[in-house]
Amino acid sequence: MPEAIWITFAFVLGLLVKMVGLPPLVGYLAAGFVLSGIAETTSLAIEATGVLQHIAHLGVLLLLFTVGLKLKLRSIVSPEVIGGSLLHFAITCAVFAPGVYLLLDVSWSTALMLAIALSFSSTVLAAKVLESKRELRAFHGRVAIGILIMQDLIALVVMSLAAGKTPSQWALIVFGLPLLRPLLFRLLDASGHDELLVLLGLLLALVVGGLGFEAVGLSSELGALIFGAMLANHPRAQELSKSLWSVKEVFLVGFFLQIGMGGLPDSDALLFAVIAGLVLPLKGILFFFLLLAFRLRARSGFLSALALTNYSEFGLIVASVALPEWLVPLAISVSVSFLVSAPLNRFSHGIYERYARNLSRFEGRKHHPDEQPISLGDTRVLIMGMGRTGTAAYDWLADDEARLMGLDSDPAKARQHQKAGRNVVFADAEDASFWNGLHMPAVQSVILAMGDIEGKLIAARMLRKLGFKGYIVAHTMYEDEAKQIREAGADEAYLTMSETGVALASHITDRSASGSAPLAGAAD
Repeated sequence: MPEAIWITFAFVLGLLVKMVGLPPLVGYLAAGFVLSGIAETTSLAIEATGVLQHIAHLGVLLLLFTVGLKLKLRSIVSPEVIGGSLLHFAITCAVFAPGVYLLLDVSWSTALMLAIALSFSSTVLAAKVLESKRELRAFHGRVAIGILIMQDLIALVVMSLAAGKTPSQWALIVFGLPLLRPLLFRLLDASGHDELLVLLGLLLALVVGGLGFEAVGLSSELGALIFGAMLANHPRAQELSKSLWSVKEVFLVGFFLQIGMGGLPDSDALLFAVIAGLVLPLKGILFFFLLLAFRLRARSGFLSALALTNYSEFGLIVASVALPEWLVPLAISVSVSFLVSAPLNRFSHGIYERYARNLSRFEGRKHHPDEQPISLGDTRVLIMGMGRTGTAAYDWLADDEARLMGLDSDPAKARQHQKAGRNVVFADAEDASFWNGLHMPAVQSVILAMGDIEGKLIAARMLRKLGFKGYIVAHTMYEDEAKQIREAGADEAYLTMSETGVALASHITDRSASGSAPLAGAAD
């Protein structure tokens, strides 16, 4: 089967690209171009089959379904997300459309659609970069993801208008879909954590959402997004999204292979990609200053903007509907943007620290309420990171008279803790401006309970740099990380699973010592 050869090419080039630190999808596009080149230089008939096209469409539907699973109102209903995304879209189209019209000698409608395609940023790349650095829930990560979701919604509207489909009278059924939400929630609860969960996601995204919406004359992409959004508020929506992540990535291989196999780029396509690459920095600069206009600090604005400085696979999806003849030039432009964006984001914190003084000069006098520097007052025990471990530590110490404060980089989580009666505030340990404005005159002990090793190392170093002489304790999963944390300044770094085992064993020995229960295995 020819598909077996294509998958082999995609795997090999994807692996090679990944080894140099770039997203594998760049390799998938390259694999398509290689196959196309082989077809042109030999007598072999290599072209995208119906199977590949079907797989590509399934990948797009799953991508939109997983976007819908993240579509929570609280993640996008904020001035910086709504205002930043809409203003960036409008300004980009207003600037890029005339430029494309003059440089490429195309119609105004084509120039506008190309500008729209270039205005989007990559959800796949940004999410992967932020997730690899465990910054999806950090303030700048949530701003970037919120803007990406807004862009995805704009892309969906453009696709629906470009497709020009006329819905049937049965399309009115869509307005009754919210009534199905309790049933969908029960199905998700009943699906467990294994293959049934994945099958439920495929059923809703591809069958009910995709084919169901097509049957009533609506976009299958819209159906996949809506059914994902209907599950977004379920506690297990994130688990469903993670379970579908790899399946979606496999299907998207077909989408990028199909684009590459559409033909080798000509000189005009390469020229378009070069121009798009040269203007890419303008995209990031515009995001940076727009976010500063919404009172973000320079660090958050810079990190969010850098994550968004690329072109999007959604631009390709829009082009596949509205401008199929421009797919190859846009695909090369997306690849070039990934070549630039991926390494820059890997070293984003170091880049900001180097230019922090120059960038901070553009900040306004008023800052976003989620980013105000704090004073710890009379706090004696500080817990950094209020996930499950940090919360357990807080609740254990709450019985003592120690004055407690928890810090977390997720403002929504901090508010939830406040509603539960805990003294928790927003703060990002990786933000240099946080440490510069920190006052902690009475703190005696610090518990580092953040999820990522980098945050613990930064916190330990900065605490010692500020002259903190008290006790610092942390937890980690790995012995080598524990050594790094101690070298950074912590007094102790315990292994999480070892401590869990000790705690479980202590429950048995405590009950045995009190005579309330025999040891396991003891004779009656």
